[in-house]
Amino acid sequence: MKITFYAHASFRLETPEVSIVTDPYTPEVPGFEPIDEPADLVIMSSATDRFHSDPSHVRNQPTVVNALLDVPPKGITVRGVPIWAFPTSESLTFDYRRDPDANAMYLFTIGGVRVLHMGDVGNAIEPASLEVLAGQVDVLLALTGAHATIGLEDLDQAVAVIEPRIIIPMHYWNPRGVLKIEPVDQFLGRHPDRLIIHHDGGALTIDPGQLPEAPQIVVLRPTR
Repeated sequence: MKITFYAHASFRLETPEVSIVTDPYTPEVPGFEPIDEPADLVIMSSATDRFHSDPSHVRNQPTVVNALLDVPPKGITVRGVPIWAFPTSESLTFDYRRDPDANAMYLFTIGGVRVLHMGDVGNAIEPASLEVLAGQVDVLLALTGAHATIGLEDLDQAVAVIEPRIIIPMHYWNPRGVLKIEPVDQFLGRHPDRLIIHHDGGALTIDPGQLPEAPQIVVLRPTR
């Protein structure tokens, strides 16, 4: 399975059989370039957040799944991809000058790799969700910008329970973006250097049979 980091919370995950785009942004809102690539499936953490829910610039008329509303409690399979959702919300304490938006984390399997996208969760993950996720995640797409999303201490605690083999940071400060959130170094500084890999590019190929025994943090370069 190949994973490419577009920007913010948007990734492309692909095998020869299927291609998925996660949480596509509205380009002019965060300030990132359009995705402008085809995909079979788009999974979004909600349909109401322009930083996470605009598939209009994903080509090929993909099937679109709103994880918050379209995924039943027992999960769903779309285009051969099993998906489970974990409803949550933006931070309940951050001052948005509006009510915090509901959204969902979502777990899906592609190419034999179990991937958890954290959506836009802004609070400590519910114990019931952690219980379900513990030991069931190979790759965690982790919110690391804090502020309106999960605090870094709460994130560390969730990682300790879930025990993903690979953690890929997302949703952190980018000089091309507009959000005043934390840079990825704030998250990386909480972990030993020996666990951190700065990848030269924006893509990584993951073989489910060769996952690291000890958790690794892999930093990909945004490509948009």
